[in-house]
Amino acid sequence: MAPSPTSMWLPVGHRLVLAAFALLVAVSWWHPRWPAEQALHHSLTVVAVAALLWAQHRLRLPLSSFVLLVVFLALHTIAARWIYSYVPYDEWVAALTGRSLSERFGWQRNNFDRLVHFGYGLLLAPVLVRLWRERGVPRGRAWLRAAELVLATGALYELFEWAIALTLAPGAAEAYNGQQGDMWDAHADMALALLGALLGGAVAVLRPARHHPNG
Repeated sequence: MAPSPTSMWLPVGHRLVLAAFALLVAVSWWHPRWPAEQALHHSLTVVAVAALLWAQHRLRLPLSSFVLLVVFLALHTIAARWIYSYVPYDEWVAALTGRSLSERFGWQRNNFDRLVHFGYGLLLAPVLVRLWRERGVPRGRAWLRAAELVLATGALYELFEWAIALTLAPGAAEAYNGQQGDMWDAHADMALALLGALLGGAVAVLRPARHHPNG
């Protein structure tokens, strides 16, 4: 039997990863605590998944790149469940180690949003570097391009959050933005995304460039 058109641009491994992500999203909606705010966060998830499928169809991403992008969406999904500001990672770590991260490092805020922004750069940059290197872009230039794109898109997202803050009620805006009273929240988010991109891109440029058949 000839392969279907879908299986040609979305191989079995990619479909399994996407199915696992869909299951995570479904579980995250079990008895939601803040359904309206969670839905608002997932409006971007819908856009991101559509962009991922478009990129997969056009670029035939290898499985490793596809997994990196879905891992970022998974982090966002976990954060959206608790509207970023209330992810109970302290409770999770304390249950395993007996001590919370906030106690260990003296944190005064919930920092899961920082992890997601750092993960954005760390996970996206290797994908971008690989794509550019496969097209003959030199290593250093591919690394800088990836960092620039992560920083630019991160800044666009912060502008989007600013627009949300101007149009929504103050309580809803705070729930979406998750600033937690930090006036430098946008700057810290962009800096961490850039740091993640520099690190992730550096790892990617050290790997030998190669063309992939599918995965």
